[in-house]
Amino acid sequence: MKKIFKSFAIVGIGAIILTSCSDFLDQTSPSEMTGDAVFNSTTYTQQALNKVYAGLTKDETYVQSVPIHFGMNSDIELVDGLGATNSNSNNERGTCNYNPQLSWSKLNNNWKGMYEAIENANIVVESIEGSALIAEGNASRSKMLMFKGEALTLRAMLYLDLIRTYGDVPMKFETTNTDGSNIYLGKTDRDVIMERLITDLEEAIGYLPWAGTSGYTTEKMTKGFAHGLLARIAMTYAGYSIRESSKSGYENMPDCDATYPTQRPGTEKRRELYTLAVKHLDAIIASGYHKLNPSYENEWYLLNQLTLDQTYQENLYEVAHGVSFSGEMGYTIGVRINGKTTYYGAKGNSSGKVKVTAPFFWSFNKNDQRRDLTFANFDIREGDNGNTIETMQGNSPFGIYLAKWDPRKMTDKWLNAARASADKVATGINNVIMRYSDVLLLYAEALNELQGADAVGPTCGLSARKAFEEVRSRAFAETHKAEAISYVNSLSSGDEFFNALVDERAWEFAGEAIRKWDLIRWGLLSQKIEEAKAAYKELIKVAPKKLYYKMKADKPGEIDPESICWYEEPQVTTDYKSVNFWGSENEETGSNVVDNLPYISAGLNTPVINRHVFPIGATTISDSNGTLQNSYGF
Repeated sequence: MKKIFKSFAIVGIGAIILTSCSDFLDQTSPSEMTGDAVFNSTTYTQQALNKVYAGLTKDETYVQSVPIHFGMNSDIELVDGLGATNSNSNNERGTCNYNPQLSWSKLNNNWKGMYEAIENANIVVESIEGSALIAEGNASRSKMLMFKGEALTLRAMLYLDLIRTYGDVPMKFETTNTDGSNIYLGKTDRDVIMERLITDLEEAIGYLPWAGTSGYTTEKMTKGFAHGLLARIAMTYAGYSIRESSKSGYENMPDCDATYPTQRPGTEKRRELYTLAVKHLDAIIASGYHKLNPSYENEWYLLNQLTLDQTYQENLYEVAHGVSFSGEMGYTIGVRINGKTTYYGAKGNSSGKVKVTAPFFWSFNKNDQRRDLTFANFDIREGDNGNTIETMQGNSPFGIYLAKWDPRKMTDKWLNAARASADKVATGINNVIMRYSDVLLLYAEALNELQGADAVGPTCGLSARKAFEEVRSRAFAETHKAEAISYVNSLSSGDEFFNALVDERAWEFAGEAIRKWDLIRWGLLSQKIEEAKAAYKELIKVAPKKLYYKMKADKPGEIDPESICWYEEPQVTTDYKSVNFWGSENEETGSNVVDNLPYISAGLNTPVINRHVFPIGATTISDSNGTLQNSYGF
């Protein structure tokens, strides 16, 4: 296979762009072919585009860094970095608690991996623009422009995640010059970059097909995702973010840092961006190509089964992974296999590093079916006679596993690979970037901001309230749907509706690397984290001191979920098992109160208020020839 070496300072000196293969991406091309020859063939252009997709399947991009390391902490999700030492450590535990260290190697790796993928996208875009195949009347024009649309959309997604992670970053929308004249680039204001991304996506939308047409699945860039990504960028742009210096005409978040203010655009610009978001979200809804799966549980079962939902296409885009090749969902995040088991193999194959919290559990309506598909208050261990046993957790309010990714629902292909290996086996579970429920709730949010909860979009005929209702009612069984609908209908336009959306997005998207970015753009990250800490102190006053539950009669290694007494202890405890629970915590001297609570996300407001961005890694800075520097007190 051919290796193309490029020296590109943004990604680090001597960055290597590799051609590689997997069971779902063909990137091969004859080593003797020139760039012009590649992009005058639709087959080889597809393979060049596949290199961009392959760049998403690395730990440093969309396997670990973007969805896990940089998508936490929020008010509801934590990486297991509890206590004074862990919350300041030189790894993801310290970083997710907003105490990042410049020497942490994964900062450099992420920067390099993201810009390598951007460079590959630049090559595709630039080369297609120079290809004879896009000439008017050429039979391959439409296909080549589809490829260009994919590359433009991939590049926009990569840049959005760089901006959300680091703030202002270098803007490079052209390939590296042979004389190296565009290698060393400084930062560009993120708003300038987002303006360009919006323009690019508007172009891409004109080229791309809808999912389910022209052979495009939701593992590829499609028209629907391009619309949704543009709306996400517009909503991010309209929201708050910490700045390197104050921008004229922008509004300050209350009580923000004097040197590095948290700001958002002024009223007129925000209205323009909300209107733009509504336009593109409305287009998705009106198209009918994407819908909610009526079963929230089934949508997650399909993901665990590595099966695309081709009926509803609820997921607008999923980063494609493959068993034993890539995929961290179900390992670092998900139901935990605690140690070696006969059934799952020698590794255990699950770290369950990402957690959700007790106050978040307590916030759910008891009839909301998403609760038990979000929380796994147990782990799986070796039991008797080679069987597994589910072991209930006790008083671990900040250590609850995510139930969305579940080895009990995963494929035989993964299970057999795990059993045959003493090492970690990639799960192959796709990383979902956007779901249709996100489209509906963003649409409801933007319309409410512009015109109120009962306003209707330009073409789809759906009101903000009805969009909210679709998501809310899906979460409840038929016998409780009226309750869900009544709740949405009771909300007044404006602040009450917005505050309900803030809660709904937490209940809908826990663990999906959405909540942190929502809270940042709303200017609520610090406030909601502090509210969650206060809610924990109230929770321990009312939660049961013991949690009672039973095992299934016909499957004694499995907990009977219907038997769990979450909210009060049973009057008769015969035949129940029990563990100490959240209410057993001493309000003044308990270890969770004293040793853990103060250090959760403790670096967010010190030494700089609302420092939600991460620093550029030390190696990246040293390799930049003086063009890059850190800010925000790093």
